[in-house]
Amino acid sequence: MALVVRPRVPLALWMLVLVRSSLEAADGGGWRQTWPGTDVALVEERCTVERRSDLTYTEFIQHYAFLRPVILQGLTDNSKFRSLCSRESLLTTFGDNVVRLSTANTYSYQKVDLPFQQYVEQLLYPQDPASLGNDTLYFFGDNNFTEWASLFRHYSPPPFHLLGTTAAYSFGIAGAGSGVPFHWHGPGFSEVIYGRKHWFLYPPEKIPKFHPNKTTLTWLRDTYPALAPSEKPLECTIEAGEVLYFPDRWWHATLNLDTSVFISTFLG
Repeated sequence: MALVVRPRVPLALWMLVLVRSSLEAADGGGWRQTWPGTDVALVEERCTVERRSDLTYTEFIQHYAFLRPVILQGLTDNSKFRSLCSRESLLTTFGDNVVRLSTANTYSYQKVDLPFQQYVEQLLYPQDPASLGNDTLYFFGDNNFTEWASLFRHYSPPPFHLLGTTAAYSFGIAGAGSGVPFHWHGPGFSEVIYGRKHWFLYPPEKIPKFHPNKTTLTWLRDTYPALAPSEKPLECTIEAGEVLYFPDRWWHATLNLDTSVFISTFLG
């Protein structure tokens, strides 16, 4: 299925970058594939979230934990976990496991159970820009921790914590162009293992304008261009190996720029 976006926005704001090179699939764990006849529409590179590679725990608590998002680099070595998350490795180990999929809308009303291999081979196609959130299924969050324990035990979360909270993992894989529209929950970290994921973030007091059953791609195309500078969200593309921290109750939406493998550590 071809993904074609007809831009309605000034080129100075958003650009179309077409066709991921098949050479990039070599280091993408088998996930970053070029589907025949498929163009992947990417947002213009734009980052208003600070990146830190030398952050101490004291700095994290003082400047970010309760105040604003931050992108963490190089704090943990998850090379072993990354190798276990390749397409071939996950299908070999978990292909027969039944996974629970959610709809890509704000409230995720619908849940669908099916074998992991079926999801990977039949549903990980690029997002149709015209589809609604409840027409799009993705794998994230509803993990059976007993069945997936052999994978999760190899993951090293960021070395930061908040007093009085307990960490819980949510693992996911989503197709290019997909993403969950704006929602909020408690604080947490989200690490990209393969692919790239663009995030849009608003503080709790600034409620974004969005339709709960329209995709992030639709919001980006129809709503974002009309926003005044003061109404624009914080945003950034998170690359493989980077971790985004978001504070409690911050509104956030995501857009997967590739087929993305990711894991979140929620602090509840």
